[in-house]
Amino acid sequence: QVQLVESGGGSVQAGGSLRLSCAASGYTLTPYCMAWFRQAPGKEREGIAAIDRDGSMMYADSVKGRFTISQDTGKNTVYLQMNNLKPEDTAKYYCAADVGRDCYSGSWSAALKFGYWARGTQVTVST
Repeated sequence: QVQLVESGGGSVQAGGSLRLSCAASGYTLTPYCMAWFRQAPGKEREGIAAIDRDGSMMYADSVKGRFTISQDTGKNTVYLQMNNLKPEDTAKYYCAADVGRDCYSGSWSAALKFGYWARGTQVTVST
C-alpha cells in the first residue's frame, strides 16, 4: 500500500521561504510521477510541480522560477522548496503519487492522474 506523509508548511511573510517534504513508502523499482498540488478556498486544485523517477521536472507557470521540486531517491522523499512566497501562494498543499507511470503519461497537472494523496499541509503567506 502506497503511503505519503507530508511535513513542512506553516506561516511566513511575503518574500519568505518554506520547504515541504513528502515521504513515500509502499513502492520501489517502478516508474512513478510525484507531484505537488495546492488548493485555495473556493478554487480548484492546481498542479504546480512534478518529478518522475528519471528526474524530469515540470512546473506550472505560476511557480516557475520561485519553486523547486527535488527528490532523494534513497529516502523516497520529494521536496518542494518555495522561495519568494506571495500572498496568492496561500493554500493547502498536497503531495500526490502516480505509481507505474512517469510524468509524461497523461497530464501531470491533472489531479485525476494521481491515485495516492497525502493529507495536505497549510501554507499561509501574509503581507
